[in-house]
Amino acid sequence: MSFHRIFSTLLFVSISLAFVSCSKDIYRKNNKAHEKAVKNATASIQEIPKTKAELDYDTLSITDEWVGTTNFSIRKPNYVIIHHTAQDSLAQTITTFTLSRTQVSSHYVVGRDGEIVQMLNDYLRSWHAGRGRWGNDTDLNSASIGIELDNNGSEPFTTAQIESLLVLLKRLKWKYSIPTANFIGHSDIAPSRKVDPSTYFPWKKLADEGFGLWYDEEVVFPVLSSQPSTSIPIENSDSIPEPRLDPVLALRIIGYDVSDEKAAIRSFKLHFVQHDIESELTESDKRILENLYKKYL
Repeated sequence: MSFHRIFSTLLFVSISLAFVSCSKDIYRKNNKAHEKAVKNATASIQEIPKTKAELDYDTLSITDEWVGTTNFSIRKPNYVIIHHTAQDSLAQTITTFTLSRTQVSSHYVVGRDGEIVQMLNDYLRSWHAGRGRWGNDTDLNSASIGIELDNNGSEPFTTAQIESLLVLLKRLKWKYSIPTANFIGHSDIAPSRKVDPSTYFPWKKLADEGFGLWYDEEVVFPVLSSQPSTSIPIENSDSIPEPRLDPVLALRIIGYDVSDEKAAIRSFKLHFVQHDIESELTESDKRILENLYKKYL
């Protein structure tokens, strides 16, 4: 083998090794910055309260010494909020979540191939929910775990993605005792701002697995006859009385912010109807709503 050929081979191997090394260390800088931020947060938590003598102001009636207690714990997530990324790739989303100027993050990102990237410790507060409300909770970032699904919002979610999500949800529900009803979408908590995780998201499949609630289809849409040839869905019959409920009250009981009623209706339909997300409730929608809100009482 000639010297030039040997040199070319060694050069190729060196470049290949360098490429592999760079691929493995592509997030090294981000991870170091993350570790520094965690240390700063830890230092704040470990800070011992100052005594009256140590304070540089005297407006508070603080005792001369502080008294510690062991009766405390770190935050416990009580909700899981599901999003779609509205971006074109997992790599693009990770880049977005690691740029400090974006001021947005999530605990987990699930790729189209089912790969799960954890970006934050579950006990830390990620910036995924933004301004929103669910029931009486107005700071969902402090009470929830955010999960982003790699999806541009106009395409179906992949089977691998949903299967990985279900495994992750099972772990989170068990570890933090998250109530079944508290697995919700970004659009649920921010009806006037958000539409994710889109009408393609399989909420019923999640509910069947114990993550989120769903209406009783056999109650909402029974048939008038057991004979297949004459079976008529209840929604097509004039002989069935209309649901008697205040839709706004029912939406509020479920958890929706009804300050913008039309937006609340759209978000409700985005989650539970999906094929029609207009801001008007049909008789079919009202039956679904009537069946659902009782589950939240």
